[in-house]
Amino acid sequence: MDGERVRGLPASPGIAVGPAWWYRHGEVRVVRRAGEDPEVERARLWQAREESAAELDALIAAQRDRLAPEELAIFEAQRLMLDDPDLLARVEESIEGGASAEAAWEEGIQAVAAQLRALPDPYFQARAADVVDVGQRVLRRLLGVSEMAELPERPVVVLAEDLTPSDTATLDPDRVLALATVGGGPTSHAAILARRLGIPAVVGAGAALGGVAEGTVLVVDGDTGELIVPPSVEEQAGAEARRQVWLAARAASGEVAAEPAVTRDGHRIEIAANVGSLEDARAAVRLGAEGVGLLRTEFLYLDRATAPDEEEQLAVYRALLGALEGRPVVVRTLDAGGDKPLPYLPLEPQPNPFLGVRAIRLARRHPELLRVQLRAILRTGYPAVRVMFPMVAAVEEIRWLRGLFEEVRQGLEAAGTGLPRDLQIGMMVEIPSAAVLADRFAPWVDFFSIGTNDLAQYALAADRTNPAVAELADAFHPAVLRLIRMVVEAGHAAGRWVGVCGELAGEPLAAPLLVGLGVDELSMTPVAIPSVKAAIRRWALAEARSLAEQALRLDSASAVRDLVRAATPPVVPGEDGG
Repeated sequence: MDGERVRGLPASPGIAVGPAWWYRHGEVRVVRRAGEDPEVERARLWQAREESAAELDALIAAQRDRLAPEELAIFEAQRLMLDDPDLLARVEESIEGGASAEAAWEEGIQAVAAQLRALPDPYFQARAADVVDVGQRVLRRLLGVSEMAELPERPVVVLAEDLTPSDTATLDPDRVLALATVGGGPTSHAAILARRLGIPAVVGAGAALGGVAEGTVLVVDGDTGELIVPPSVEEQAGAEARRQVWLAARAASGEVAAEPAVTRDGHRIEIAANVGSLEDARAAVRLGAEGVGLLRTEFLYLDRATAPDEEEQLAVYRALLGALEGRPVVVRTLDAGGDKPLPYLPLEPQPNPFLGVRAIRLARRHPELLRVQLRAILRTGYPAVRVMFPMVAAVEEIRWLRGLFEEVRQGLEAAGTGLPRDLQIGMMVEIPSAAVLADRFAPWVDFFSIGTNDLAQYALAADRTNPAVAELADAFHPAVLRLIRMVVEAGHAAGRWVGVCGELAGEPLAAPLLVGLGVDELSMTPVAIPSVKAAIRRWALAEARSLAEQALRLDSASAVRDLVRAATPPVVPGEDGG
């Protein structure tokens, strides 16, 4: 008899079969109590922070040869968080008011995490888990709570309620066949680290996973987000065979990551990276990116009392662009909003911040903020810089943005500032109205970049961060694919290029669909580049077009996934990923 099938969210590709092992920390429970003398509480907190800093320093040193710079940056940022002046000032105020060290610390950490969760970009929402991770590290020291038990010697499938970045980074891939979590999302740092370490992972599997007993054999399919508990003899044999094919393909794709993504009949797709730091930019170059399709700039604006000025932004942009060695880069302007995420941008309380004043709507209320950012970007003089505006919903918005852009450009030209040679402006297509009216937007932009994460959740009315409905916000859905086709057709008719920069772009399974729909550029997390390039090389353009046409006639995301899996040419071990 076939096993029970549990659905989660695919977080890291690959497939594995093995016995379950539950990953559990000692419980951290902060009892609200009055503190001792404030000096005593300060000393306790200082000691816990010092011990936590030493742990993180040791972790960074131990993982330096194993993780890429962008992954090490997670822990370097946590190390800096321990000394964050705003956090410490908040904690100090609570201790002075009579709180215990642990209560004050937890309150401060939760406040910072809440600020990140309120940002509209899932990338920054997911960073809240990193803040909580370092917070929990200090709390365990304050409360004397034990760390997790040692992994078994035999390889296991690790199950957990959720995993922090620290948990994931210290896992031994030789002893961890796969990961599956009750909560979490595919943009979390735990998911990113799982992809980097090559560990198949499924997240957000819900309460059904919680009932799996330790030792139960299960199949974890990181491509589909499906778990089989326990598999039948036939299901287990099939999964093990697929694992061998996957391992062979992964080994082959990494060998040719620097080569272009070209279909079997010579059609080339530009492969770019999504980056949010200098470390990301370096990793993108190392892993074969031909450019940056999404440079997030929110990191410049977070965790500070005032907005960054023009000179500070200019210095940061020049450092980032310098690491890209002349490759084209798309800089997204500030995508902020939500429930008071930036203290220096006053906003009224919003019942639904993610459908409220954010991104360009915020910029129209504070045009000087955008004007300063545009001046800094253009003053870099970087030859192939492109400016992209997020969350555009109406044509009048892009007209206003184009007008402001031209005002800034002309002002700099009049002052004798050297401007980028290949200067382009574009917009993200994240809202269904922008896709449907792409032909009306096209005269005002040089390119479109489709943000499939938000496009899927707005088109399907499902919050990707809510485990109860996250499965519905699937960018493989034919409705989303049809919106992508509308943008491509409108863009190409007007001579505009079209990219995709959402999570869908980094899915090897989606590569032939996007190629077949006519997308010109795919931008993804750097670690996904080798496998997506390999996936593209396995197809001819005519095959991809036929596949896309078939997908558009289906009625569910699961049917589209099944179609692509059934049609994908088999991997022959020993080939170069093509």
